[in-house]
Parts: sequence; structure tokens; C-alpha cells
Amino acid sequence: MYTRITFFLLAAVAASIVAAQTPTVRIVPVSRTSPASGQEMFNNYCAACHGRQGRGDGPAAAALTKVPPDLSRIAARNNGKFPDLHVLNAISGNEPMAAHGSADMPAWGEVLRSLNSGTSDTVLLRLSNLTDYVKSLQVK
Repeated sequence: MYTRITFFLLAAVAASIVAAQTPTVRIVPVSRTSPASGQEMFNNYCAACHGRQGRGDGPAAAALTKVPPDLSRIAARNNGKFPDLHVLNAISGNEPMAAHGSADMPAWGEVLRSLNSGTSDTVLLRLSNLTDYVKSLQVK
């Protein structure tokens, strides 16, 4: 009898430990950022998954079903050239990517548009500055 109780108690403790270790992503409303600061936008919108240095090691990365890519190696994966337009289109959602648009990685175009009531010049400024910041993260 005690063996059975001990087994169920240990199973319950083990299950609670596993449940406590299972990472989850908390969804929060988008905060306003300056369209002039690519770094501020990256830190607010991207770093949770991609990490502050863009290496795919953000605090929410472990809870995702797909590992966020290392954004600091985009140029290295493209023969040393950073594909500015490709990255801008990927961020905006204009260029389909495997992770973009999924539950794991939203395309940020709609979010950025919502911050500016759809003002296209400001949205383009945001996309350009965010792209430039990702470019600045490239490892040499």
C-alpha cells in the first residue's frame, strides 16, 4: 500500500517538475517604439525569440516549436552579402518564409502598420531601420 502511494506521489512530483520546466510564451500587446530606432524595435519585437544579439537564443526561443534563425549570420549564409531587400520583405511579410506568418513567427508588417495608422512613409522608415539594425548585428 505504501509502495503504491509512494509511486503515485513520486509520479505527481515528477509531473509537476516537468510542467514547471515546460517553457511557455506569454503574449503581450505591442508597445509603441520610435520609428527612428531599429535597435528599440528589435529589442521590443524581435529579441524575445531571436535574442539581443540576434543569435536565436532569446528567452522565448525554448518555448517555440521551430528554433528562431541566427540573424547575425544572414550575410555569412549569403556569401558575405547582406540581402537588404530580402530581409525587409521578410520582416514586412511580403516575402513568404517558412517561419513567418506561423504561430511562432509573425510577419511584422501588419503590426508596424498598426502603430502608425497605416502611414506608408513611417511604416517604410520602421522597416528600413529595423532591417539596418539586423544588418548591424552581422558577425564579421
